[in-house]
Amino acid sequence: MSVTSKVTGEHLSRLAYLYVRQSSLRQVQENRESTARQYDLKRRAQALGWNSEQIVVIDEDLGLSGTSSAQRNGFQRLVAEVGLGRVGLVMGLEVSRLARSSTDWHRLLEICALSETLILDEDGLYDPSHFNDRLLLGLKGTMSEAELHVLKARLVGGQLNKARRGELWIRPPLGYIFDGQRLAFDPDEQIQGTVRLLFETFRRTGSAVQVVRHFSREGIQWPRRLASGPRAGEVVWAALEHSRVLNVLHNPRYTGAYVYGRTRQRKLGGGQVRYRRLPQEEWQVFLPNVHPGYITWEEYEANQVKLRENANGYGADRRKSPPREGPALLQGLVLCGICGQRMTVRYYVSQGHPVPDYVCQRRGIQAAEPICQSIPGSGLDEAIAQVVLEAMTPASLEIALEVFEELRARKTEVNRLRLAQVQRAREEAELAQRQYMLVRPENRLVADQLERQWNEKLQALSLAEEEYRRICESESPELSEGDKERILLLASDLPRVWKDPRTPARDRKRMLRLLIEDVTLKRQGKIIRIGIRWKGGTTTSLQQPVPPNAAERFRTPPDIVEQIRALTMEQTDGEIAETLNCRGLRTGRGKKFTRQIVRNLRRAYDIRSFQEHMREAGWLTTREVAAQLGIHHQTAQKFAREGVLRACRVNDKDEILFEPITGPRPVAQPGKRFKDRRRYPKCSSKRRNEVQYEA
Repeated sequence: MSVTSKVTGEHLSRLAYLYVRQSSLRQVQENRESTARQYDLKRRAQALGWNSEQIVVIDEDLGLSGTSSAQRNGFQRLVAEVGLGRVGLVMGLEVSRLARSSTDWHRLLEICALSETLILDEDGLYDPSHFNDRLLLGLKGTMSEAELHVLKARLVGGQLNKARRGELWIRPPLGYIFDGQRLAFDPDEQIQGTVRLLFETFRRTGSAVQVVRHFSREGIQWPRRLASGPRAGEVVWAALEHSRVLNVLHNPRYTGAYVYGRTRQRKLGGGQVRYRRLPQEEWQVFLPNVHPGYITWEEYEANQVKLRENANGYGADRRKSPPREGPALLQGLVLCGICGQRMTVRYYVSQGHPVPDYVCQRRGIQAAEPICQSIPGSGLDEAIAQVVLEAMTPASLEIALEVFEELRARKTEVNRLRLAQVQRAREEAELAQRQYMLVRPENRLVADQLERQWNEKLQALSLAEEEYRRICESESPELSEGDKERILLLASDLPRVWKDPRTPARDRKRMLRLLIEDVTLKRQGKIIRIGIRWKGGTTTSLQQPVPPNAAERFRTPPDIVEQIRALTMEQTDGEIAETLNCRGLRTGRGKKFTRQIVRNLRRAYDIRSFQEHMREAGWLTTREVAAQLGIHHQTAQKFAREGVLRACRVNDKDEILFEPITGPRPVAQPGKRFKDRRRYPKCSSKRRNEVQYEA
């Protein structure tokens, strides 16, 4: 079928779209002939019958790769117009200009076939609705995608081969420069000292956040060498950030090793790319000791272990977390002796102070089951601390001397870096002065600008010198003799340092982690079995009784309960409370007894009250006596007040009970009344307040 026979009047009534694309901006700037050839396809469309007003050029994707259509808005607009049936012809210099992905290319072919749209490239005109043309276009798309793969494989293979010899140039990390053959230390001593201070601070604190805080607290800035722009190669100084600390600590090139292929790239939907960091055994190139290093490889591996431990929630069993401010001494170190999972910490407040509990709840959360075990940490922390103090006491003097030397070296290094900042500010001020002095007098505009810069540098120098002077005056460069004596005294009495309330909980935990790897806990009845694994690999086993709970700690002593049981035979709750207080007895919480406390204790231990005892003995209520004698109940109360009937107060509500009547009916005696300020007498052990009735 000829080319002209494929073009129909319906095709000519629609628009002709010319798609122009180059893969990168560099190609757009340098490979201009390819761009010109693509624009020249408009003449092909005009020769086929389309006029210039019907030809639409889409060139907004210049500088974008054709591997995906996610970021190519021009290609997406072209596909949308074809799908709406507005396009009669799609033009591209070759298939690779339209798409390098078989998915995008075949989707375009399918839409063109459904809408009867023609496709034109440098080789000819095709109708996707015809099988032969569609087969040929499909082969071209496959070859275009394979060509991209071959080109990429050649480039990556060449890079990898050069990297295996350690000759592939990679931008040197901060603190290094490329001297033409290999990496060397940056000749700027301030940059070297700042990088070394970062590693030394992390070695001392064990936390990237603490490194950032130390730099901020000491006023030390972090350098950064600009890689692009008009100021490329210049070093700028700013505050240290947490992300930069992690980048330095995770970079193995600071050990003197040459590494390549530490990450793997994976394409996701929508044109997104995800990078995954590979473990060391999967690195493509690893050449140790190629250039000088700031740290050793052993220290780098120890830093990686520390960073993994510091990552909260890392892994399925919550590996060790950094020391926190809470009072739980074993936070992040406890393993469950039943399932082996990492145990977490829960706090509750007791008498205004937080008290820890160690809980194994990981499996319970995942499977919605009860927690594995919960162990109180109040007495447990004291037992572990005692074991640690006994292990640390022989070496306490040596530890204190090492701490003293570390403090002195640390202060010297910080002061040296502060002085380097002042010297750098002085050099910049002198450079600005020389530039100002070299300018010609007739160039007043240039001279004014240089003078302004000189004044700014002088002001920055003045601020740096004043800050350095203030810090030097606020702290002495070396420890005084009194400080040394206090350190030696603390070293000789390390338990006093540990128990000092001014010692932060975080420092105790850090001291503990220098010796202990982890602690395994298992609760068996009223006993807690403890297994300590020390850093050297040795283990220590001990037992600790389970601390009593609140009910057990505040329980009333059994002898007091027995006294209450005996007193209920003769006294009411209020009288029992007075008797116990007179004997100097107190409750489980150390409080005085009250009527309500006695009542609660009786109910808790199932002790009958004095009223219940009297009822069991046959004593009658007021209405029962009134019914038995055939009188009004108020008359019975009157007989009790006048002593005609024998009655007794049986509780603190002034309720009375009457002794059973077995003789003749009582007769009132006018004028005989009980002399007492209370309405009814209370019974005692001698029954002296009982009222006798006449026989």
